[in-house]
Amino acid sequence: MFFERHEGGERAVLVHLEGLDDLTREDPQEFLELARSAGADIAAFLTINRQQPSPRFLIGSGKVEELRALVKGHEADLVIFNHTLTPSQERNLERELECRVIDRTGLILDIFAQRARTHEGKLQVELAQLEHLSTRLVRGWTHLERQKGGIGLRGPGETQLETDRRLLRGRIKQILKRLEKVRSQREQARRGRRRAEIPVVSLVGYTNAGKSTLFNTVTASAVYAADQLFATLDPTLRRIELSEIGPVVMADTVGFIRHLPHKLVEAFRATLEESSQADLLLHVIDAADAERQSNIEQVHLVLDEIGAAELPVLEVYNKIDLLDEFEPRIQRDEQGVAIRVWLSARDGLGLDLLAQAMAERLGEDVLQQRIVLEHAEARLRAQFYALGAVVHESIADDGRQQLDLRLPRSDFNRLLKREGWQPEAFLTQHTLQ
Repeated sequence: MFFERHEGGERAVLVHLEGLDDLTREDPQEFLELARSAGADIAAFLTINRQQPSPRFLIGSGKVEELRALVKGHEADLVIFNHTLTPSQERNLERELECRVIDRTGLILDIFAQRARTHEGKLQVELAQLEHLSTRLVRGWTHLERQKGGIGLRGPGETQLETDRRLLRGRIKQILKRLEKVRSQREQARRGRRRAEIPVVSLVGYTNAGKSTLFNTVTASAVYAADQLFATLDPTLRRIELSEIGPVVMADTVGFIRHLPHKLVEAFRATLEESSQADLLLHVIDAADAERQSNIEQVHLVLDEIGAAELPVLEVYNKIDLLDEFEPRIQRDEQGVAIRVWLSARDGLGLDLLAQAMAERLGEDVLQQRIVLEHAEARLRAQFYALGAVVHESIADDGRQQLDLRLPRSDFNRLLKREGWQPEAFLTQHTLQ
């Protein structure tokens, strides 16, 4: 840290404001889960009704006195607000309460710092922390006066505050440069997958909806999964096989949350690009959550922010084991397209239905065609067989070979172009009239 603040421990008093408008309202239960996820020992939970936030403390001066008594009585060394505090509010509260004070953004950043495993994840967390910290460099230190003049005492002419800001900017610039390298490596890997025509399915959803549990079950992996917020930060990719589709890459990504700080969205943009570049999004939803609809809306807001709002989505309602007598099923729209799958990743219920729905959605651009081949086109016949595209073969009345094909149109087009055919011209000549 670049500045002196009260030492922060784990024993915390939580402060939640009611009565604010819908745009700034937060969920108290989610706040409790966030604090527990960060490892806080919760000493007290103070709920305050307030219509208008105070510019100085966010809460009224009377409530500041009540909060100070709670801190002293419980010997707490940390106060966490379930709302965004301005730098001046944070400083004023620390001065009055004589302990560390952090807001919702600081709490989420702390959880992210604990969860990051990979080098990239740690860089992204550090970037978000530094950008958050840069707004909280304060002037109230004893060593902030401009450095003294005189022989042997002349400095660079900067206050300590200016020096720290310069160091921050330098470190942020360095991290951004490294992350740009990571982003170009990711894009290179994505280009390779596109060349190989391997579709990408990305798991998205509200934090703790069960994405990692589903990912582990479907891919037979061992990604860290726990009943806590932001258990997964670093994206994980695994290759799976889908019947009638072939190889598919599945990506597990960071969970979204209500009012996800914009700095975090920016910092994790390289990670979230796995979602914005996917062929299909699996939106995992906690079917048993009372705030289900609100969480769905929050996910849509983040998808819109990262440029993924227009991608095809298959909703996956997870945790049906927590619902009364609920069976796994696929829901379809009026055109018969699979739009929703109900399952339990923990109990392995409905995973076959998920595979079926994924294959259908990824295979919407699948060619199903009966063609006839001359005897001289045996090489082409062999290549269709090599792709696993021949569903049935028979002999036509004129003695030519008749093949019933089913394969991705992209595979069909690529094969024919390699053999010197335009796909439309080929179909015209090789389709039974």
